[in-house]
Amino acid sequence: MSAGGLALRPATECAFDVVALGEVMLRFDPGEGRVRTARRFDVHEGGGEYNVARGLRRCFGRRTAVVTALVDDEVGRLVEDLVLTGGVDTSLLRWVPGDGAGRTVRNGLNFVERGFGVRRSVGVSDRGSTAVSRLRPGDVDWDDLFGRRGVRWFHTGGIFAALSGTTSEVAAEALAAARRHGTVTSYDLNYRPSLWAGRGGAAAAQELNRRLVADVDVLLGAGLAGLPGEGGRDVAAARERVLRDAEQNPGLRVVATTVRGVVSASRNDLTAVAHSRGTGLVQGPDWRGLDVLDRIGSGDAFTAGLVHGLLDGGGLQRAVDLGVAHGALVATTPGDSSAASLGDVEQLLASGDASVSR
Repeated sequence: MSAGGLALRPATECAFDVVALGEVMLRFDPGEGRVRTARRFDVHEGGGEYNVARGLRRCFGRRTAVVTALVDDEVGRLVEDLVLTGGVDTSLLRWVPGDGAGRTVRNGLNFVERGFGVRRSVGVSDRGSTAVSRLRPGDVDWDDLFGRRGVRWFHTGGIFAALSGTTSEVAAEALAAARRHGTVTSYDLNYRPSLWAGRGGAAAAQELNRRLVADVDVLLGAGLAGLPGEGGRDVAAARERVLRDAEQNPGLRVVATTVRGVVSASRNDLTAVAHSRGTGLVQGPDWRGLDVLDRIGSGDAFTAGLVHGLLDGGGLQRAVDLGVAHGALVATTPGDSSAASLGDVEQLLASGDASVSR
């Protein structure tokens, strides 16, 4: 048993601590420049749900895997190589034959500028007709994964669910199967307007999320009754959203959300609030004026820290603290993925500053 009344399966009977379901894209990063004038890009892998699994593996040493699909071509094999470098198990990856030109199926690309000062971060995704968007119910043997192999925690979210009409059904199928086999489930609302354009917008996303939450234990990004926006740092409003989601959805064991004040693209205020049935409402460390190099993936890093803390059984406050510290550190390095160690996280929590470590 862990914080929030989560009944966790013993690690000894499970092949994986955490499995994530989502798209893994190839991210093109122009460094300090802009996409529109770039002549050179660094490449990373990234994806909302996958980033959680990678952070849990690289920073917290958890046994993680990703359920995704890639086209079997040179770009797909590059993404696989990056995932392998991150230590995430690829045995659940589905390979899809390509057509040679990407007419019918392809791998997702994401062009992201970090932003600086008054110039905000910009993301341009190129992810239509990707291999993972074609996943359908029945493509993955969830009963074998959660039952025979065993998984302690399953994570997915609103980005994967929004990729197509079938991915939302795959997410529902996976969450229901996880519930049947006693696997704890988490879901990140992660609303992206671009994915819902022409498909009902925020109202359709909210309807889907309210349907999926029936099989969710831990909700990230509180706002089932009204999706939170990017603007403003309002801890009181975040507390209200968390409490409202917890009260209106009694099946949820934990509700948590980051709270970010955007002073500029390169300076943010960061904290988080969370609620569990047994603990009540807690707030994490409150960092003001956090220097940001690349904020993309820092919310996923918060989720990774929170999940690790809950798996560890150290209490909700400890889990939220780990999440905020991990998120703050990930915002200081390029790319979606964590380059932090558990020692880095613990040192930041202990010191509360960025003094030199010798």
